[in-house]
Amino acid sequence: MRKLVVLSGAGISAESGIPTFRDGGGLWEGHKVEDVATPEGWRKDPLLVLDFYNQRRKKALEVKPNRGHQIIAELESDFDVSVVTQNVDNLHERAGSTHVIHLHGSLFESRSTKDDTRVYPIKGWELKWGDKCESGSQLRPNIVWFGEQVPLMEVAAELAANADVFIVVGTSMVVYPAAGLINYVPRKVPKFIVDPNVPEVSSVVNVEFIAEVASVGMMKVKEKILGLK
Repeated sequence: MRKLVVLSGAGISAESGIPTFRDGGGLWEGHKVEDVATPEGWRKDPLLVLDFYNQRRKKALEVKPNRGHQIIAELESDFDVSVVTQNVDNLHERAGSTHVIHLHGSLFESRSTKDDTRVYPIKGWELKWGDKCESGSQLRPNIVWFGEQVPLMEVAAELAANADVFIVVGTSMVVYPAAGLINYVPRKVPKFIVDPNVPEVSSVVNVEFIAEVASVGMMKVKEKILGLK
């Protein structure tokens, strides 16, 4: 089967009711990003950080995958699909996608503060102060915060380099290193970018822009790529 790689961002989950990254004032759901999404913020006030992600996790459990997520999952009938997502929710998985790479971590996982190889699923919506790994270290959200390395970037880059079709959906293409993945895709490979606000990628060739929300745009892309087979 031909290899289809999808890079998804906050825009696809916004249709399900999950707020996008920052509001117009530069805040993240009312908080300064440095307070809730950096190692420094965690050291300063871990209880605030835990509560922030608990509320996001609770919200993510209340919403459902939208048509955009579902179409991507349905494409597994015709393609070998890998989803590389900047999102930390589990809506792709709940829609039926079976190969999802979470570049920025997962809301539904915790990890040890002393050994980042110790990762655990979170059941329900709450991670509490006092929840510890088996070695006695406090658990933190398994989220890649600003200033931290993106450990799965090499995996994602290899997928992009071997894609037969590459789709970008719901991302502004300004958050690096994820935004640079499209540059790994071979020039001859057809590329589609789906977003109401078309991002600037002037250096990329063989690309088609679809200025639509994910649910509408992915239906158009599906029709086009099925015609490429």
